[in-house]
Amino acid sequence: MNTKPICIGGDFRILSNTFEVINPYNKEQIACCSLAGQQELEEAIALAQKVENEMANMPSHKKSSILNSIAEGLTKKREELAKLLAQEAAKPMKYALGEVDRAVQVYLIAAEECKRLPSEYMQLDWTPAGEGKEGLVKYFPVGLVSGISPFNFPLNLTSHKIAPAIASGCPIILKPARSTPLSALELSKIAYAAGLPKGALSVLPMDRVLGNQLVTDERFKLLTFTGSPMVGWKMKEKAGKKKVVLELGGNAGAIVTPTANLKTAAAKCLVGAFSYSGQVCIHTQRIYVHQSIFLQFVDMLSNLTSRLKIGNPLDAETDISSMIDEENTQRIDEWVKEAIDNGARLITGGKIVSGVYLPTILTNTDSSMRVCKNEVFGPVVVVEPYENFSDAIKEVNNSPFGLQAGVFTNSISEEHEAFNELRVGGVIINDTPTFRVDQMPYGGVKESGLGREGVKYAIHDMLEPKILVRSIP
Repeated sequence: MNTKPICIGGDFRILSNTFEVINPYNKEQIACCSLAGQQELEEAIALAQKVENEMANMPSHKKSSILNSIAEGLTKKREELAKLLAQEAAKPMKYALGEVDRAVQVYLIAAEECKRLPSEYMQLDWTPAGEGKEGLVKYFPVGLVSGISPFNFPLNLTSHKIAPAIASGCPIILKPARSTPLSALELSKIAYAAGLPKGALSVLPMDRVLGNQLVTDERFKLLTFTGSPMVGWKMKEKAGKKKVVLELGGNAGAIVTPTANLKTAAAKCLVGAFSYSGQVCIHTQRIYVHQSIFLQFVDMLSNLTSRLKIGNPLDAETDISSMIDEENTQRIDEWVKEAIDNGARLITGGKIVSGVYLPTILTNTDSSMRVCKNEVFGPVVVVEPYENFSDAIKEVNNSPFGLQAGVFTNSISEEHEAFNELRVGGVIINDTPTFRVDQMPYGGVKESGLGREGVKYAIHDMLEPKILVRSIP
């Protein structure tokens, strides 16, 4: 099997040190990938530093042209990239195609946002000392960015780091997840074919020991990490003086009220709970349904769940396939059995069939169970009744996480209360917390992260303000 090269600032190099990339569904090797070492990382850093001034001074029209060309390149390889995602991440094709489409949007958005980087004219004569002077605030690129991306959206979440870096004028070195590096490496080829200057982007699969240098090395001016809370907060402790953006996990809650369209709510909650086997940061994990419609909702959700097709991710009709690895499959099974042993009631699922964990609905749980208080990151959803809307909000807030929440309601007062009282980064009305489009600010509070992604917001994190004060002629 041919070995896949890594990208060192635009140099695509095959190395003697390699690792296998395995299809989680059939356990077959799909590629052999080069593994970067200290020498390759140092070379990538040197190339990035060499191109810093060129990137910082690149005119917006040129950055926009490169970003639009990347979007065009992704579009041309849409089917090929989706198939790669299905193989390396066991992502069903319907979701893999959607991920490619979203990545295209990320570069198109960045191509527009790079034309309107922030700046501000400031009056300084608010006080006598400022009389006769004026200020101009301009934002400058922070410099070299280190990015660490997860397995679950290996193309789109990688793009959420690369596209803002290009738009802001920062070179970036990215470490993709070891289990899903192939789509990120293909993306780097597309980026350089689009005219990206040499050194502006490196994609380096590496081990965790070497990857720690992306966190601690002072030559990096910003770390952007997407992954688990436990890992992310430890990185922040070790990051030193650099800026840090953390997009971490959650156990997102949804509320279904009596004013909602129940069929719509059940259909959307099905997707929120089980798309990509729940391996999504904003996976709908907890659903609180008003007691007057609780049994009806559970029956609807259970019936819809029974119709999901389980199988090969390359099959266009597949809804549910393997999780990323057997270890996580066994973890989910352990958590569900633990909940049932402690009084939870299983509505459907709760077992492994041909290596696939079946979509699972639980009720009669309590907040101390791991399926409630921790991030499941699997095809498990908890559904519980509530009496008062304020009680449902308290249940959603009863979590160490605060990424997003969904509220199905047609009451303006409930919408207002939810927006003001839910301690999360985003409140989604009449949809699940799993809703995201790529221009919106995305991130959370509490254990769910620090800062915001979403193209414009990530660009702003990669810029530093500087003020020019001058006397008025």
